[in-house]
Order: sequence, then C-alpha cells, then structure tokens
Amino acid sequence: CFGKFTKTKKFRVTITGLDFLGQFAEHKIWLKSSGEQSFLYGNHVLKAGLGRITEDTPLNQGCVIYSMNGSPIGFGTTARSTADCRKLEPTKIVAYHESDVGEYLRDETEIWS
Repeated sequence: CFGKFTKTKKFRVTITGLDFLGQFAEHKIWLKSSGEQSFLYGNHVLKAGLGRITEDTPLNQGCVIYSMNGSPIGFGTTARSTADCRKLEPTKIVAYHESDVGEYLRDETEIWS
C-alpha cells in the first residue's frame, strides 16, 4: 500500500510507501540526531538539523529524509535549493514535513483505514 485516493480523486502518498520511495529517490536529505527527533515529532526540517543534502536539489522538489545512519525516516518537499541552503541561518526551514515514521504512532487508525 503506497497511499490512498482522497475524495477529490488526488493520490496521497502515505508513510507505508517509504521503503520503495527510499530505494529510488533522486533527492535526499540526511538529518543530525537533533533534527531527526524534531522531524519525527512532525516539525519541518531546519538548517540547524541538516546533516547533508543531495547536490543540485531544486526548490519545491519531493525528497526522502534519512537519519545519518542511512535509514529512511520520512519524506517532504524542499523549501530551498542546495545552493540556498549553504547560506541560510540555522533557524530557517530547509524542507517541509509531509510524512514520517512517527505517523504509525500518531495516526495509526487513519493510515490503515
């Protein structure tokens, strides 16, 4: 199960498709442990929590979020390009949160219905 269709006939990818997306993702973001915990609580990725980012990642591009040990923990949309990330302040958003493995605990009944 990769996701589900909404009432307006749009497809919404859920966290259950993360393993598949992680294998074929072109754009990736790795988080430090402090940023990882914040992301798993449903917050956006800040520059302070950014460990690495794939080169030439454009603005508003879908990406898979990884922990520094290489395991996928969620996915989101980039708020800045790779070039912009280099000169950002630590409190600015790098990627918008869309879904993470913490959703299993927060929204378990909604994911499987």
